Amino acid sequence: MLRSTLPILFSSIPSLPSLFIRSARCDRRWASAATTLKKASVITPEEDSVPTYPLSDQDRSRLRLQRNIGVSAHIDSGKTTLTERILYYTGRIREIHEVRGRDNVGAKMDSMDLEREKGITIQSAATFCDWEATNPITNEKEKYAINIIDTPGHVDFTIEVERALRVLDGAILVLCAVAGVQSQTTTVDRQMRRYNVPRISFVNKMDRPGANPWKIVNQIRTKLRIPAAAVHVPIGVEDSFSGVIDLVHWRSIYNQGVKGNEVVVSEEIPADLLELATAKRKELIEQLADVDEEIGDLVLMDESPSNAQIDAAIRRATIGLKFSPVFLGSAIKNTGVQPLLDGVCAYLPNPSEAEALAHDTEKPSSAPMVPLTPAADAPLVGLAFKLEEGRFGQLTYMRVYQGTLKKANTIYNARTGKKVKVPRLVRMHSNEMEDVSSIGPGEICAMFGVECSSGDTFTDGETSYSMTSMYVPEPVISLAIKSKGIETPNFSRALNRFQKEDPTFRVHVDHESKETIISGMGELHLEIYVERMRREYNVDCITGKPRVAFRETITSRADFNYTHKKQTGGAGQFAKVIGYIEPMQPDEESGKDTEFVNDILGGAIPEGYFPGVEKGFYEALEKGTLSGNPISGCRLVLVDGGYHIVDSSELAFRIATIGAFREAYKLASPVILEPIMTVEVIAPVEFQSAVIGGLNTRRGTIVDSEVRDDEFTCIAEVALNDMFGYSNQLRGSTQGKGEFSMEYKTHMPVLPHFQKELEEAYKKTMPQAKSK
Repeated sequence: MLRSTLPILFSSIPSLPSLFIRSARCDRRWASAATTLKKASVITPEEDSVPTYPLSDQDRSRLRLQRNIGVSAHIDSGKTTLTERILYYTGRIREIHEVRGRDNVGAKMDSMDLEREKGITIQSAATFCDWEATNPITNEKEKYAINIIDTPGHVDFTIEVERALRVLDGAILVLCAVAGVQSQTTTVDRQMRRYNVPRISFVNKMDRPGANPWKIVNQIRTKLRIPAAAVHVPIGVEDSFSGVIDLVHWRSIYNQGVKGNEVVVSEEIPADLLELATAKRKELIEQLADVDEEIGDLVLMDESPSNAQIDAAIRRATIGLKFSPVFLGSAIKNTGVQPLLDGVCAYLPNPSEAEALAHDTEKPSSAPMVPLTPAADAPLVGLAFKLEEGRFGQLTYMRVYQGTLKKANTIYNARTGKKVKVPRLVRMHSNEMEDVSSIGPGEICAMFGVECSSGDTFTDGETSYSMTSMYVPEPVISLAIKSKGIETPNFSRALNRFQKEDPTFRVHVDHESKETIISGMGELHLEIYVERMRREYNVDCITGKPRVAFRETITSRADFNYTHKKQTGGAGQFAKVIGYIEPMQPDEESGKDTEFVNDILGGAIPEGYFPGVEKGFYEALEKGTLSGNPISGCRLVLVDGGYHIVDSSELAFRIATIGAFREAYKLASPVILEPIMTVEVIAPVEFQSAVIGGLNTRRGTIVDSEVRDDEFTCIAEVALNDMFGYSNQLRGSTQGKGEFSMEYKTHMPVLPHFQKELEEAYKKTMPQAKSK
């Protein structure tokens, strides 16, 4: 598994004009969305004149058998392998192909050549299938329609997971039966919580030596802090793993036949596992009693709940985000996948049970959000959550929340107000597509030839609703890039396309060096895009020596009293600003850490000049005076000022604010910040001291280490600047057996001697910049 390829280097974060404004706008939008979601009360017709659209019987019967799920996990936990089995057992594919198959075919959901070569998922892929689930209580068979999105595990492609979870109703969290909860698992858990996505957990790789599902269940409870209990007990361990005991319906389930396609259900529990199964069923009931009132009452009265009561309680608690049932299996050994599919149908919500809220753009942002109803006759509301350049133009992935989307219909973009016709409507099966004439509410589809941005809301013009946008993390690594030889139009075409498709991929031109800088979430992220430029656009690129994305901040308060005067004949420029700057902690919900506060009373400065002050403040934040990097963690408070009735203007106040900020900045004890990464290393236990020693030499702080059987895991916090060449060092010190993954955690002040070096290096560039 390719964890990290550190030949790719790092560069400065994009200079901030567009980046800051865009991220600030995104932060503001996300902050408003988050706070409104917290306060949002369901609006009833009595409270407000919001039209309601009741579900018809036809809607109810269709939605009851509909599921939209994502498959998410840490790197190499078996997400794509599991999805391949699901597609095989549901009849969507005829043959199973492995992620690293020797037949040169590769898994269905990894359609990109790069994915098949590297054995990793780079882009999330959507598909759909039908599963005939048998109700164990009534023995009735019902056919469920399931939309699935297989997501990447690498943190570099975290936006793919983010936008998938934004539009899904439920998810399968895949965990390795040996490694358990790993660094990226906690990231995925955080994303699921952000969008209130119920999850069922699947402990995969039960055939591996050292598999211990009970330890994993305990880790879900302690590390992810969600009540959980196993609904299965494994029959056999490691090589002899052959099936599971269903604790809810008290039966044994075995996989037999070709590639496990024959499910044998037995009412008999193996005698040697009866005691363990009884204990685990009791544990399941106890966990449910803590989160479900009905089961809690039965336990208090010393009554044993029936199978149907346990089944209903798991569904209620899972949809209510209070509980996660844990399934066991081995995707590679074709065992336990069909019971998991039954669990998806039984315990995850259908589109009518998952809450969907929208803003009414005709009302103030503080107004309560409007609940959407997945009724086919309601006005259309859909969210474009992913863009892709297809063979036939731009492919726009869309989740329809309300109403019906039909081919050749005219739809409106809520952000731009533009109306567009839907020329072609398809359902995706990885890189294949199936033309359809219409898509109902609760479905996921794709449209061709519709120009829009990721996160745009589409309506049929009858409503003024707009969905909240997804959270987009800031890039942490940048890289200077230029075309080898003469630059062709394909160079900018490729960069524009990738930037449009991926909100975490940013491009800008450095004003001083005139270099094109690309920024992203990690070295693998940028390496993949450079390779895709070569393959898809025939553009060979040279990557320069990049730098880490440093930032600057202030550590103390500093006052300013600044007057800007300029007389050039005729109307001059005059502006006076008084106030202070102070350190600011990031907002917990939005992550925003810069703010302009207007505390002026009594009209010392007319209101029309305040936008100029705010613009000047944000412009000053774009470049710090220590190292030329963006400034974060700073609040500017304007308390007083002065103006001239003729000479004052918005421009004068913008220039005055920039001057005042730079003057105060020097007095506010500024420091340079560097990105700190959470590094997780997995290696054989005999190399433990070598790995810890290697991290210590890189100024790493060991946070946690765990030894299990013959391998150990070490989690450390290391400055990104000190991670150069770590891939080669780890390979050398562990005989090629160690692997690591990295994830951005926070920015922290650099050491004083290093700050001095960065300041001196920046000063050397100043005369060159002025002479150009």
